[in-house]
Amino acid sequence: MNNLYGLFASIIYIFLVIFLSNLFTKAGKEASRKFIHIMLSNWWIIAMVFFDNVWVASILPAIFIVVNYLSYRFNLIKSMERDTDSNEKTLGTVYYAISLLVLTILSFGIWHKPVYGLVGVTIMGYGDGFAAIAGKAIKSKEFHIGSSTKSVAGCLTMFCISMIILSGALVYFSSPHWFVKSLLLSALATIIEAFSIKGTDNLTVPIIITLAVKLLV
Repeated sequence: MNNLYGLFASIIYIFLVIFLSNLFTKAGKEASRKFIHIMLSNWWIIAMVFFDNVWVASILPAIFIVVNYLSYRFNLIKSMERDTDSNEKTLGTVYYAISLLVLTILSFGIWHKPVYGLVGVTIMGYGDGFAAIAGKAIKSKEFHIGSSTKSVAGCLTMFCISMIILSGALVYFSSPHWFVKSLLLSALATIIEAFSIKGTDNLTVPIIITLAVKLLV
């Protein structure tokens, strides 16, 4: 029964986030996109509370791979997509849903420890999300990787948020040398985010960092 409650709570939460994102459109399309990006990572907490069946937990991520792709193609969820004529338009939202599905199968099904996935998902959501906001809000040196523009402020934000999340996780796991591991993994997350172009950071950051945490704890 908890799994059904989880599906109901998940659907309400996701649509609430999408609805509230429209309030940010006055601040620009990117603000509404990043609101969704950050807040949807909290879905993992709902999943941890309610789901004990990996296949039920996988339903929504699987559905949203299709939904997000259709939205990417046809601009269905306008607050989630960049402008159709934007050179920066990518499959990032699709990669986001794919990473959630992969981590759900690993964390709920194979490892039977959803907290592992929480680390990677929140670093993707909060780290990458606030890094993009800081990069635009704070003037700092910029550099280009492929067609992407990164900033020192954005990279530092990614590193700091990753450090907070990883430190908390590794202390929770009672991992020896947690501080050094957190430093190294935060640097890794920051480098991966910087070099993953065209929205692929939504795939590479959460999956690689989750696997690294699983190996190191």
